[in-house]
Amino acid sequence: MSDKDLKIVSVETTILDVPLIRPHKFATTTAEAQPILLVAITTAGGVTGYGEGVVPGGPWWGGESVETMKAIVDRYIAPFITGRGVDDITGIMVDLERIVANARFAKAAVDVALHDVWARSLDVPVHTLLGGAFRTGVDVRWALGAAPLEEIVEEVTHKMEQRLNFAFKLKMGALDPVVDTDRVVKVVEAFDGKVGFSIDVNARWDRFTALRHVPELVDGGVELIEQPTPADQLDVLAEINRRVSAPVMADESVQTPHDAYEVAKRGAADVVALKTTKCGGLQRSKQVVAVAKAAGLRCHGATSIEGPIGTAASVHFACAEPGIDYGSELFGPQLFAVELLKTPLDYSDGQVHLPQGPGLGVELDMDVVKHLARD
Repeated sequence: MSDKDLKIVSVETTILDVPLIRPHKFATTTAEAQPILLVAITTAGGVTGYGEGVVPGGPWWGGESVETMKAIVDRYIAPFITGRGVDDITGIMVDLERIVANARFAKAAVDVALHDVWARSLDVPVHTLLGGAFRTGVDVRWALGAAPLEEIVEEVTHKMEQRLNFAFKLKMGALDPVVDTDRVVKVVEAFDGKVGFSIDVNARWDRFTALRHVPELVDGGVELIEQPTPADQLDVLAEINRRVSAPVMADESVQTPHDAYEVAKRGAADVVALKTTKCGGLQRSKQVVAVAKAAGLRCHGATSIEGPIGTAASVHFACAEPGIDYGSELFGPQLFAVELLKTPLDYSDGQVHLPQGPGLGVELDMDVVKHLARD
């Protein structure tokens, strides 16, 4: 294989709208379908790799959407990287910082596609480019919808009986805090300590509300508190972290290596929610994990409700990165009503397992992709 074969000859983007098995409720919105920006990078040697641009529930979370990502990739990134070698990932991603500020979700799609196409060109799995896998799967926590208690109990019981998931997350922040807290405590109590539950407020509570209700949630048996207060209020998050015995996880507060440094310096969290999407891809994610690990923080393999491409990339990352040491919630494809792969990812025994084969180890069903593609 020559250097010429590794040259990028095309970067193509397609927006998909993938229906979900049930509505997925966030603090400010409810998703019934997940939009995905599929990025395909093809080399002169005829090899194509894929990446996903995905945000959790729309632009409310990080300011990006599939529409903005497509515009940035098509107009600014694609012309800039065409002609470059896919083996120059570090150089490309560094140079992109001069072309486009922020836009980490869009950059993550390009970063993953570059890893996939380079690994496929070498006939090796993506984790090889990351140092090699030291495990074959990671634990997966399942996110529950805002259903009545009886339905949630039924869903949790089913997941456990099928050995798909053994830990669960409840979204909060959309309801009145008193009602929301009471709802969660009742769910936890229904399982009498036999199931692990975390909560995620998506940064929607103010200091007063969080200081009132987070201790009540912990006393009620919640084992992990995710981002109860706004991302930039690190001193408030640190105050909450000091007041409760359960670990606090920072999500919205950590999107860059410097964010991880600030959280660690202030003692604002015990765990970092590491999303390869919000960090800007696999390269930048390694930097975030390195800072967190050096500071003694644990890292959780979090999700932006990625499809199978983004999820597979995060699984490769988690299986090659010892710093991901607090499980994951890489359940995205389990929430999809339509299968995008020829062979689905393996979810069993409470884990998602590392795909085998070159690149990301997954193959898209292009008939399904075409059917879901937005006109």
